Amino acid sequence: MAYNESEAFPTQVKILIAGGFGVGKTTFVGATSEIEPLSTEELITAASVGIDNLSMTADKSTTTVAFDFGRITIQQHNIVLYLFGTPGQERFWFMWDELSAGALGAVVLADTRRMQECFAAVDFFENRGIPFLIAVNEFDDAFPYEPEEVRAALELDSTVPIVLCDARDPRSAASVLRSLIQHLLAAALSPSA
Repeated sequence: MAYNESEAFPTQVKILIAGGFGVGKTTFVGATSEIEPLSTEELITAASVGIDNLSMTADKSTTTVAFDFGRITIQQHNIVLYLFGTPGQERFWFMWDELSAGALGAVVLADTRRMQECFAAVDFFENRGIPFLIAVNEFDDAFPYEPEEVRAALELDSTVPIVLCDARDPRSAASVLRSLIQHLLAAALSPSA
């Protein structure tokens, strides 16, 4: 029987969706996933008072306590992306090492109203050599900063892509994933890689 490339197993890629508490990670995974996403959302209780800063997310009633999981297939390239959304609260960061095992890249969601919330994710991926991009989730009440202003605020290298997105919009979130794949491919083909 002859080998038929169209019958080949798809390339499987693990991608992390990271960022601070309430930046839209669960929403992003849910918007892009072609399957019903696995979500470990739990109600925010009085136990989080004084621990989780809800000042910018007053309407938030749930929080991720482990991770979110979704999948998206890119048919024309025979690639399946497995999306793992990390928990945003500091008390759950111990899970990030396990979640990052085998990840080829990451999306760091940023909220310009509280940029300091994504420093931990940026540091995490830089320290582990995991390529990432910044996706500025454009909240309705946030000031619309330009990507280069975000780069300066986060003190990022010029090679780190910065894109704008609406985590609620499947097309916008999928565009972020395409940008990440292009970034990963460019890094893999780079002579210094």
